[in-house]
Amino acid sequence: MTATVQPNGVLVLPREACELLGLKAGQTLEVQTEGEMIIAWKRSEGNPFERWRGRGHLPVGTTGDDYLRYTRDGDRG
Repeated sequence: MTATVQPNGVLVLPREACELLGLKAGQTLEVQTEGEMIIAWKRSEGNPFERWRGRGHLPVGTTGDDYLRYTRDGDRG
């Protein structure tokens, strides 16, 4: 596969490469150079754990400390 650099400096990636990597139009890539190579990767979209915030629920009558103690110690505590 080859990519084309436009006169304004825009790098056009082949559609096959975008599909293979799951890249969408307008998505931001991080880019760095190493010698004469360009290395690019999908930019992370914030904190990867943020989408899980608020999804878990403690059992009724359990505090956060109780739950953490249980996950660390199991039935021993």
